[in-house]
Amino acid sequence: MTERIHAPQVGAPDPERRNSLIVEETDEEFDFAGMEMPETGACYFNDTAYMEGQFICSGSELLVCTRGGWLREGSCDPDNPD
Repeated sequence: MTERIHAPQVGAPDPERRNSLIVEETDEEFDFAGMEMPETGACYFNDTAYMEGQFICSGSELLVCTRGGWLREGSCDPDNPD
């Protein structure tokens, strides 16, 4: 839980910059994304690399780097974490 509290706010993804795919864990895209992307141990958000397991906040969404893509984990709002 501490990681989530300290997750950096990165803003919205800029389509002109390098960004890894953002998916829901239940998305059909999740398995496909894992197969399509090499397991580099990093995810990209607006040209910045983040390590596997690192959390970020994009607006009110909490994202975690998983298998080279971003997985939605909940909310960054401390009053409404789910």
